[in-house]
Amino acid sequence: MPHSVVVIGNFDGVHQGHQRLLQVARERAHTLAEGGRDLKVIAVTLWPHPMTVFAADRAPRLLTTLDDRLRLLRHYGADEVRVIQFNREVASWSPERFVDTMVRPLNPAVVIVGANFTFGKGARGTGETLRELSGGDFEVQNLGLVSVGGRKTSSSFIRRTLAAGDVATAAHHLGRTFRVTGVVMVGDQRGHTLGFPTANLAISAELATPGDGVYAGWLTPLGESDAEPLEAAISVGTNPTFDGVERRVESYVVDRTDLHLYGRHIAVDFVEHLRGMARFHDIDELITQMHSDVKRTREVLDATRPTAGVTGAGIPADSWSAQRD
Repeated sequence: MPHSVVVIGNFDGVHQGHQRLLQVARERAHTLAEGGRDLKVIAVTLWPHPMTVFAADRAPRLLTTLDDRLRLLRHYGADEVRVIQFNREVASWSPERFVDTMVRPLNPAVVIVGANFTFGKGARGTGETLRELSGGDFEVQNLGLVSVGGRKTSSSFIRRTLAAGDVATAAHHLGRTFRVTGVVMVGDQRGHTLGFPTANLAISAELATPGDGVYAGWLTPLGESDAEPLEAAISVGTNPTFDGVERRVESYVVDRTDLHLYGRHIAVDFVEHLRGMARFHDIDELITQMHSDVKRTREVLDATRPTAGVTGAGIPADSWSAQRD
């Protein structure tokens, strides 16, 4: 007897389209329940991104780490996640071999994929190919793309909105705030001198980040079950006023100079773009602007304060967007 409902995809970002796949999978798992128990929902994902194998210099910056992807897939409904280690050998598999090696052993009753799903050598396989190769042993359900605000949701679209600094639109398509995580490193320590101490994160070359600029958002210390998100004015960029060359995410926790965050693992959630990055003529001009940024941050976050807590990789969008709109 079939004992699973399988969803297959790259799942970068685990955005609203991916969440819809998982929602339908859970519904089907319940409908097909055996002996009062839902079938197991298994998500199958690829790692690393296929482009890193064939054209690493053109590989996209990913929206989440693998750990966050796995956490989010489980958060949104997967009972189990299978990771396919993507390499040139796997890329050379025919659609038939892919199905025999990666799908049939899961003994699915239903396999659910998105409208743009492809698999096998040269991406020759489609949802229809999968249906033909099933031989009637399992059902194939092909879901259309999800739209948010009149735009089709996709990982590539979210990357473009982030690069443009439009973190609010990215959040609506992700279903939660865009988040970066990391260990706080010792920076130039100018913030202490200026009266705005910051928690600094290095920017990974493999992961997406919002475009250079200043944002309102939240900083959350990780590893603490009772940690609350803290209001933060966030700078992304190189500090052009000081001729910086290294891009960093620098977060000033509003009205807090007593925090000791060096060496701690934190999350930074982006809510709204405040302004672009600028070079200031002198320190006084910079400090005046920083006060203005903090004031605007308070205004934005007072209107968007989260009410639903923090998920594995971001604050759910529906916990703040409804208060804004």
